Amino acid sequence: MNGIAVPVAVTLAIQAMVSGAVFTPPVLAPVAAAQLGVAASSVGLSTVLIYLSAAFAAPASGGVIARLGPMRTSQACLLLVAAGLCAMALGHPLAAAAGAALIGLGYGPITPSSSAILNERTPPNWRALVFSIKQTGVPVGGALAGVLVPLPLAAAGWRAAALAVAACACLLAALVQPLRTAADAARDRSAPMGRHGLLGPLRMVWGHAQLRRMGLASFAYSGMQMCLGSYLVVLLHDVAGFSVPAAGGALAVAMAGGILGRIGWGVVADHAVPPRRLLGALGVAMSLMAFTVPFVGPHWPWGAVLCMAFAFGATAVGWNGVHLSEIARLAPPGEAASATGGSLALTFSGVVFSPLLVWGAVNAGLGYGAGFALVGLLTLWRGLILVRDPGR
Repeated sequence: MNGIAVPVAVTLAIQAMVSGAVFTPPVLAPVAAAQLGVAASSVGLSTVLIYLSAAFAAPASGGVIARLGPMRTSQACLLLVAAGLCAMALGHPLAAAAGAALIGLGYGPITPSSSAILNERTPPNWRALVFSIKQTGVPVGGALAGVLVPLPLAAAGWRAAALAVAACACLLAALVQPLRTAADAARDRSAPMGRHGLLGPLRMVWGHAQLRRMGLASFAYSGMQMCLGSYLVVLLHDVAGFSVPAAGGALAVAMAGGILGRIGWGVVADHAVPPRRLLGALGVAMSLMAFTVPFVGPHWPWGAVLCMAFAFGATAVGWNGVHLSEIARLAPPGEAASATGGSLALTFSGVVFSPLLVWGAVNAGLGYGAGFALVGLLTLWRGLILVRDPGR
């Protein structure tokens, strides 16, 4: 794997595939829920299970990556998400819950594995951009799931659609096999898979002042990102009165902003603004977007809604690549995967916490605006701390 183009392309493809698997259950939910005998809204529980499982798997992956190598670990993750989708296709609620947990076990180690592959091959002056390009796989995977999964769903049913996505994951695991020897050349066959244990990466992050700041920022920012993806459509439909297709179009614009933001902020972090200060500014900006949510209503022009969605996506979705590149840079030598895994445990915890905060505000009668404002206070707090960071 000479150069950086092939590693970026391969890790991007793997990230998009696994992210697509994570987004598949919500696409299948309207049809699958009736046959499973559950409400379609229970797909939220599936998402919680996925990210709780990922929060467990990410910090535990450092030893596995050291022993097997990052590419072999990535292949195992692809097979795990495939197994999870196959379990869901059994059509039983308990099997669906087990499938969600398997998908999370496959999702958690993907980013630490890709960080281990890219960190050793990326020139320092291109680090943020390279990691940002790879992280576009998350919104790309979600977009592909939204566009492609309905095709087999309409043609052959939800079980066939789940199995089709599983087959694609298995195929990709086979296609990257020729690259495995070069990608895993530095693996240590004698390294204990539990060399840091589950808590070791968390202790590493918590005991390092700069890594701790970054991890806490990811807790807040990832929660805002998930709130945007989870609630924007229902907010625009139920509160502002837009049609479901129009609200879905606004979500697509937000994801487009996230994709462009991930790449653009990578360039800025490499050549203009110190990464941690840039991340702080993004935290402040996404907070300002969240503080506009209480004012969204039927009186808003459609163009203003799209501008808000794009800016919200560019900040609340666009931060991730710069964050991961900085985690890899700050990590002790040879510990990029473990530091990334420890930070991701905080990231995935935020994914679970903040949407529940909005849900609680709505059920308490305070509305979506109050929920987003509460999450915005959290991102504002962490953003202001990073803005004052001296950077490199």
